[in-house]
Amino acid sequence: MVAGEVSVLLVAAKTVTLVCGGALTLLAARAARRTDSPALRALALGIGLLTAGALAGGLGHQYLGLSLDASVTAQSVFTALGLGVMTYSLYAEGAGRDSSRDREEAGGAAGD
Repeated sequence: MVAGEVSVLLVAAKTVTLVCGGALTLLAARAARRTDSPALRALALGIGLLTAGALAGGLGHQYLGLSLDASVTAQSVFTALGLGVMTYSLYAEGAGRDSSRDREEAGGAAGD
């Protein structure tokens, strides 16, 4: 692949990442608002950070004149933060509260 082809592929991949990441962020934020779940709120923030990292990396390289190394580094920082927040979302209050043990204690059978 020549440099121009790599640039086109990079822009296409970033575009798909932004569209899908934006949609996932929106869906997770709506679910968090609807359920008032801290875990879903953190998940939405984490996905948003991942998406923002793709945007920051792409804009930095294409429009701000940052080197590819600098833009990839910026994206990696956002990715690390996003994954950290998403990991936290698994442990946030309200996550996984509807376990089979909770249902059994409430009088329901496991697997209902």
